[in-house]
Amino acid sequence: MAYAFVIVATIRIVATYTVFNPTADEPDHLACGMQLLTGHGYKYEPQHPPLTRIFIAAGPLLAGAESYGLRDRYDEGTVIYYYTGHYILYTFLARAGILPFFWFGCWVTFQWGCRLLGRAGAAAAVLIFTMIPTLLAHAGLATTDMGITACFAAALYAALRWIEEPNARTGAWMGFSLALAILSKLSALVFYPAALGLVLTSGLLLRLPGLSGPGLAIRQRLRSLGTAIAVAFFVIWAGYFFSIGKVPGVPFSLPFPELYAGVKAVADHNAEGHLSYLLGEVRTTGWWYFFPFLLLVKLPIGLHLLVAAGLVSIFFSLKRKPGRPGISPISYAQTSDTQANNRWPLWIAGAISASILAVAIPTRINLGIRHVMPMFPFLAIIAAAGLMALLKMRRDVAWPRWAAAATIGYLCISSLAAHPDYISYFNEFVGRNPERLVVDSELDWGQDVKRLAERLRELHATHVAYRAAYRSEPAAMGFPPTTPGTYDRPEPGWNAVSVSAWKLYRMGLYQSKPGVPTWPDFWTPQERVGKTFLLFYVPE
Repeated sequence: MAYAFVIVATIRIVATYTVFNPTADEPDHLACGMQLLTGHGYKYEPQHPPLTRIFIAAGPLLAGAESYGLRDRYDEGTVIYYYTGHYILYTFLARAGILPFFWFGCWVTFQWGCRLLGRAGAAAAVLIFTMIPTLLAHAGLATTDMGITACFAAALYAALRWIEEPNARTGAWMGFSLALAILSKLSALVFYPAALGLVLTSGLLLRLPGLSGPGLAIRQRLRSLGTAIAVAFFVIWAGYFFSIGKVPGVPFSLPFPELYAGVKAVADHNAEGHLSYLLGEVRTTGWWYFFPFLLLVKLPIGLHLLVAAGLVSIFFSLKRKPGRPGISPISYAQTSDTQANNRWPLWIAGAISASILAVAIPTRINLGIRHVMPMFPFLAIIAAAGLMALLKMRRDVAWPRWAAAATIGYLCISSLAAHPDYISYFNEFVGRNPERLVVDSELDWGQDVKRLAERLRELHATHVAYRAAYRSEPAAMGFPPTTPGTYDRPEPGWNAVSVSAWKLYRMGLYQSKPGVPTWPDFWTPQERVGKTFLLFYVPE
């Protein structure tokens, strides 16, 4: 059954490839991957590691794409995408490079589900995982977020397997999977120790077998731990193509110097902050409630309800004492799963989710819910636990099973109805005009330029004043002649404004005057193109 869920989700993801033009970051990732694969090093931008970028660039490279060696990475990616005559093919192949990470994420979610809930619960977790619109959005883009989501879950799973059974094999897998997580995105360097540390601390407090007492004796684990470190070091070095170079402050050359440069770049980026928009306010320092708010409005209501039921299940499972089955809505003894005695406690999924959110809240880089996507496999498992709890409640009461069916049905219907606009999905709490809440990669990441070009052709527009938040190539997309839209007044004729340009960048004013009104604040658009462009017509 889980295979069927993955196949359906894959079809939904691939169906979006030709709907949207490359988003803001996709040319960047393609250019960096092409630079590395063509033997020109990894010099464009070290803030993101190379693993997903290699997968993104591999397809276009095999199809004949070239690296042009341009100084700016966005120029490089833009030329490859738009000016080689293979726009549709390269877009499709670059995005298809992320599909293996989506499949891997589904497989890891199933493995986690088996250890926490049994096979039936694992299948339910995969169903829920594949019904999260934001996850489908980033599984269909040539970016890094799906990679870290899958590899981070795998790294933690391997770590707990090593704690449970320390030997050379589990140590090697722990090192390999941790390396993949680090090579996917550098946030793994903070998410991984935070999550593992909270799980181990909780295991000590709750006296969990394998996570407490003699089970943590380091002397018993040194050999396999050394294997893990060696494997991780080798795989990370291989991911950077065995590069050696100078690192500031070190008098000799080191392996993978790009990794150290990337860590410094991320730290500098966080110190400087990033321009963000939330609830009508523009900041570079972020908000402590940014990610909790996005989880509230970007995840389906059906998922919220099931997660709430799962958290209740975790609470009762913690209250249950040995020898007193039946206190928890989910009693592991109630299942016929032959591996029930090898289960991990459900609170682990909650602890991992909480640790990721705790690390993300104080950051100053508030760019979108995609930065906490590593939570999603564990939220899906918690939601699946809530679903199973409802299904396993007293047989003489029908409402829990009806509630379970209604909630999972609501989740699936809301997810399917969002197609293909998974990037700009918001749940029913938000209603119309979500740009009053957030923009950027939550709503307008530059994905609707192709749709706008098609609509302008339908309108037989001979000219358009165009203002988008992110670099695009309107001429390559088939636009009529364009002029830059200004902030103070519309131009006669057609005016197209993206909601991120309007709300976040204030029609080109950027950070200098974030509170100054711009003309779209007062005009009513003729129509909205896709989910992100407002189209106005001003008579001569």
